[in-house]
Amino acid sequence: MTQTIAFIGGGNMASAIIGGLIKQGMTASDILVVEPYEEARTKLKELFGIDALSAPGPELARAGLIVWAVKPQTFKDAALQTKAYTANALHLSVAAGIRSDSVAAWLGNERIIRCMPNTPALIGKGITALYPRAGVNAADRQWAGEVIATTGQFLWLEREEQLDAVTAISGSGPAYMFYFMEAMTAAGAEMGLPAEQAYQLAVATFIGAGELARASTESPEVLRQRVTSKGGTTYAAITSMDESGVKALFAKALHAARNRAKEMGDEFGSAA
Repeated sequence: MTQTIAFIGGGNMASAIIGGLIKQGMTASDILVVEPYEEARTKLKELFGIDALSAPGPELARAGLIVWAVKPQTFKDAALQTKAYTANALHLSVAAGIRSDSVAAWLGNERIIRCMPNTPALIGKGITALYPRAGVNAADRQWAGEVIATTGQFLWLEREEQLDAVTAISGSGPAYMFYFMEAMTAAGAEMGLPAEQAYQLAVATFIGAGELARASTESPEVLRQRVTSKGGTTYAAITSMDESGVKALFAKALHAARNRAKEMGDEFGSAA
């Protein structure tokens, strides 16, 4: 990672990757950022000592890798403004839904890697799935992997359409965890616990269960069964959720997220 890396967009996800790169020894002078919002530029200066650009310019031509951390609805306009300076770069997109065909058409470049990270990347605990377009070579893949590894784990996909499922499961996934934490905290308070303690218990339980699952070779079904004695308290809770169709409703929600990712590709990803 000795070449200059540029970020189009300087929000949370860009900051997570930048922070990881700097922790790995990359200097701020080798990182360029284009960020139109002054508040975000100020934050980048305070956090990393980076003087971000307000608009694309010739400085981008020295970047070997461009990381696209923009909102899907602004990607096309940003790409068309940047195209003239980035013809020789590798491009890594973290934008949900925007397909590589669209990115390649906007940039006139086939060295495109799409990826879907998630917000735990902000503390180096993320999980990211990547898909390389045919124009991406082995060295490109290695470089992209080294960059993303600064934010946590990563894996490579065989088909681009699988990214929509990744978006539904892990990209949006932290919000589901927080949603359940909200419910557990509220229920704990209803049952007489101070809200702060209920929240502490909920957070620690999610962290502990996740670590147990990662350390175990058993399936989540088996792990669940091990704490579900028939007639016990866990059994009562699981039975109540099954009777309410919680598992089916949750699966329906994941499909809704995947379908929205596909819709965003159609809505914002036109190459025209």
